[in-house]
Amino acid sequence: MTVGHHITDGHGTKNKLKIDSVGTANVIAHPHPPLEEDVFVEPFRQFFTDDGLSTGSQDMLVDGSSTNVMFWIPADKTKDLYIKSISFVIADASAVLNKFGNITALTNGVLLEHVTQKGTTVLHDGIKTNFDMVQLCGGIPAFGDGTGAFRASNIISNSEGYLPVLDFNEIYGMPFGLRLRAGSTDKIVFTVRDDIGTGTVPDRFDITALGISIIEDK
Repeated sequence: MTVGHHITDGHGTKNKLKIDSVGTANVIAHPHPPLEEDVFVEPFRQFFTDDGLSTGSQDMLVDGSSTNVMFWIPADKTKDLYIKSISFVIADASAVLNKFGNITALTNGVLLEHVTQKGTTVLHDGIKTNFDMVQLCGGIPAFGDGTGAFRASNIISNSEGYLPVLDFNEIYGMPFGLRLRAGSTDKIVFTVRDDIGTGTVPDRFDITALGISIIEDK
């Protein structure tokens, strides 16, 4: 025997949840977060640094050939972090897609990992060229054409550069981004495993995390 039920809005009105012929419930997506949630949301922006803190070095042009050098964003002690996107900047005179900046493609590449208490997920096993960054980010943002595709001019003096952005919703279908749980050992890590800090090196290489932090609003 089927028992009918009605779901109303709880405010004494006649508004009821309707289910259509294919079993879909109609809802409205508002352009703002739920107004009655007891949370406080802030914008988050931080460079990946060699100590995981905003005060650490963001310059990723280091020698990681003998001792690998990690740059990371750690979880906050009290706030959930949702990393919505990661923004790369690599600049060098005459930079082209099949090189790293304008030096020969790396041997080991820059490793990208999401580390949690449940294990480690490798998001890229070795970024060796400018194209590897662009490919990781799904070609976002797409501009230019031919040899100038994805490349901006005069980032530093007369040096060209690539500015790919890894959007976790666009690439992985994670609308709020990659979560770093409050009070955990979660982190996102880039590990430099080649010498890109001595001799002939690119003019600039750094990476920024963008997203939101959420804390209970007591």
